[in-house]
Amino acid sequence: MEAIGTESVTKRISRIKFVRACRYLAGALTIVGALTLAGCYGPPTERDALLGGAVGAGGGALVGSAVGSPGVGAVVGGLAGAGTGYLIGNHQENEWRYRNGY
Repeated sequence: MEAIGTESVTKRISRIKFVRACRYLAGALTIVGALTLAGCYGPPTERDALLGGAVGAGGGALVGSAVGSPGVGAVVGGLAGAGTGYLIGNHQENEWRYRNGY
């Protein structure tokens, strides 16, 4: 006889699979959103910072969900990605200006 308030093993396993599928779906949607924004027009500094932040947040969420805290991973990854994207975009913009004589 089963005690009141306990779940069967199959219900618990299916709940774990559902949570895992939701995490993968959230990561996939973040990556799709980042790739959608990849073609946005604007200066390289802004464009690369935006794209880097989006990709970093997606990657951080995936890594964070593996560890158990996708929110913290998304924030840390987003900040790191935006900073890296800004630096790369700034470098590209400076190269373009100095090469073309501006």
